[in-house]
Amino acid sequence: MIIDLRSDTVTKPTKGMLEAMFSAEVGDDVFGEEPTVSALEEKAAKLFGKEAGLYCPSGTMTNQIAIKVHTQPGDEVLCDTTAHIYNYEGGGIAFNSGVQAKLIQGDRGRIAPEQIIENINPDYDWLTRTQLVCIENTGNKAGGSYYTVEQMQSLAEVCKNNSLRYHLDGARIFNAITELVENGSDLSNGEIKSRINAKALEIGSCFDSISVCLSKGLGAPVGSVLLGTNDFIKKARKVRKVFGGGMRQAGYIAAAGIYALDNHIVRLKEDHKRAGHLAGIIKGLGYVDNLLPVETNIVIFNLDKKIKPESFIRTLAENNIKASGFGKQAVRFVTHLDFTDQMLDEVEKVLKKY
Repeated sequence: MIIDLRSDTVTKPTKGMLEAMFSAEVGDDVFGEEPTVSALEEKAAKLFGKEAGLYCPSGTMTNQIAIKVHTQPGDEVLCDTTAHIYNYEGGGIAFNSGVQAKLIQGDRGRIAPEQIIENINPDYDWLTRTQLVCIENTGNKAGGSYYTVEQMQSLAEVCKNNSLRYHLDGARIFNAITELVENGSDLSNGEIKSRINAKALEIGSCFDSISVCLSKGLGAPVGSVLLGTNDFIKKARKVRKVFGGGMRQAGYIAAAGIYALDNHIVRLKEDHKRAGHLAGIIKGLGYVDNLLPVETNIVIFNLDKKIKPESFIRTLAENNIKASGFGKQAVRFVTHLDFTDQMLDEVEKVLKKY
């Protein structure tokens, strides 16, 4: 049994998802004749109250397309120091759009309205034009922390008052949403879904554009959807083509995205519960220096300086557990739909034995 905690991107399609993929009706998406892709785009857009969507191969592409459409070369993007668009997208902000990032030190990945105001450049010839604010929810490098709806709304108000565009990197937005809704044991899945849908509409109203990833916590094999107005998505579609993201019979993978949205959101709480259990174990390990607060499905901890992370990860691998080094002394675990209670028990044994 291989236990893979490197990321929630390592999941395999479920039986139901595979059946949906194999039975998908397909066409040519570049020609606008892909019924399943269109259905996915419409479904995701409706979920967040947006006019249109654009299906892309990755969240990196949806984020980079959004930045390209919202800005002009020489502009500036405001984001947190931990932001995925800055740390993990290959320098795409500069490479693709010719803009620069101004980094803000937020609270575990979350920036505050006053920090945006403080970092807006005056309108001088020798300064870049502050044009776009990007936030990430949940924050990957920040350990799965999330913004509340109220926090996102406060940032939206500042952006609106200062003529700034506002983009959400929603790589794990449903992990955040499931923590923002009450979903006690007395509620049916239908009632929980209804609350999730209502919360998604609230969030959607905040942003000019949203990137929704389907291949992380939701378990689809590939893809993200970029959401916005009809005009924004029309421009984005052209940029996607320039970036090499035009797809043909993509309905086979789009069907997996539809299945994920229909079936894999409510169950995210299970991943969070297992992550919380892992956190409890890790807190009691003498060789762990500190642990970031665990709010969703990401567990990041720092090993004692006497321990080499490479050695620790190698020992885990020898016990069929895969994990990621995540900095100088940091290790990251990410729970997901392929990580079971049986696997959790095995990880606990190995960690306590180390």
